[in-house]
Amino acid sequence: MKIILLSVGKTDKDSFSTLIKEYEKRINHYTAFEAVIVPDIKGSKKLPEKDQKILEGSNILKTLQSTDYVVLLDDKGREYSSTEFADFIEKKSYSVAKRLVFVIGGPYGFSEEVYSRANEKVSLSRMTFTHQMVRLVFTEQLYRAMTILKGEPYHHK
Repeated sequence: MKIILLSVGKTDKDSFSTLIKEYEKRINHYTAFEAVIVPDIKGSKKLPEKDQKILEGSNILKTLQSTDYVVLLDDKGREYSSTEFADFIEKKSYSVAKRLVFVIGGPYGFSEEVYSRANEKVSLSRMTFTHQMVRLVFTEQLYRAMTILKGEPYHHK
């Protein structure tokens, strides 16, 4: 199984990019992992929120494969502790054949079409974070999950 983090828009702060890349490198010691960026919509500031979500959603759906297991990172999703998230990843490693895709939407969230395509939703927190922070928190938590599953000392109970 390969884990994909699909995000709308690139990370433009070097401090976030450096940390995210470090965790991506660490994750790849345990499992195949790839971060995929869906480009921002050009001229999106002039678009109504609904139209922007539809265009971003269309680009997200074009990136997905028919066999992907899709998990939206969404504030209305199920919340996990770090150890529960590690268990979630372990269970998916047995049940997902090819790609487990986590998706971070644009600034207004997801279109109805993306919600319809998703297999489930996970929340990192009920609080709102910038999309760059979500990428960092997610990659750190995925790395943490991998170390928990391997019994390594990174996570302290």
